[in-house]
Amino acid sequence: MFHNDGFRTLDRQECLRLLAKVPVGRIVYTRQALPAVLPVNFSLDADSSVVLRTSARSELVRAVDGVVVAFEVDEFDASTRSGWSVVVTGRAMVVTDPAQHERLLRTGPRSWAVASDGVFVRIESELVTGREIVGAEDAVGGSASR
Repeated sequence: MFHNDGFRTLDRQECLRLLAKVPVGRIVYTRQALPAVLPVNFSLDADSSVVLRTSARSELVRAVDGVVVAFEVDEFDASTRSGWSVVVTGRAMVVTDPAQHERLLRTGPRSWAVASDGVFVRIESELVTGREIVGAEDAVGGSASR
């Protein structure tokens, strides 16, 4: 459904499909009582939760374990003024179950940074929202070059 502002709301399944296409997203959390955003590589797990891998000693793990965070992915094309954005909101938890950890070693994201003490952080997809914009110029009445 397109809104008057030129954006189309994406349903949950469409959001999850788009989320699975992109290798890097941004985790939004609180660091020292201030908003923080960190780009991370991730994968989408079978239960539609977001999984990322990081060092067990990282500031990120201490800041997000057991806390509600947001996770955002997007894809935009400046030349066509089109793209989409998906936000997953949910509780982040360090994966402590040994069987789940072993499974994620095989199926989860590969860390781009070398970390011998890697842990997985799972973000439950409690709220998944997204929107798309296609050809913003067309939506506002034509090209600026007229």
